[in-house]
Amino acid sequence: MIEFLDHTVAWWFWIIAGLVLIILEISTGTFITLGLGIAALIVGLLDLIFPMGLIYQLSIWIILSVAIITLLFKWFKKQETVSDTGQSTYTFDTLGVVAEEIHPHSRGKVSFDTPVLGSTKWSATAEETLEVGTRIRIVEVNGQLIRVAKHIQ
Repeated sequence: MIEFLDHTVAWWFWIIAGLVLIILEISTGTFITLGLGIAALIVGLLDLIFPMGLIYQLSIWIILSVAIITLLFKWFKKQETVSDTGQSTYTFDTLGVVAEEIHPHSRGKVSFDTPVLGSTKWSATAEETLEVGTRIRIVEVNGQLIRVAKHIQ
């Protein structure tokens, strides 16, 4: 059986198999079939240049497949997958100024020195009366409302 396959499996079988695997990658998105397809293309080109038996072709294909898949996973693992675009890097020590007076348990307006969740102007509450121009810091972020307190230097 191997002898029959040894004479019938030509280089273009590998090229066609490689192209089919690469096209299948579009529907899977796992990079495994991409690695298998690239390895098949390389084996097809090697067999075209240096004719070899089926056992050698399969051995080279297996080794190349493992190497290419490993390289693809290492390369894509290094890529940043989470972006902080549109997000703030605020911390609870982000400072701002009261823009509209805040009374206990009612809303006022504050303006922060750096954007908090993409905006410098926010509605805020406080547990004490804060007059316009008072330096404040964030105590808690609760949805679209920020609780602030007087900044003590």
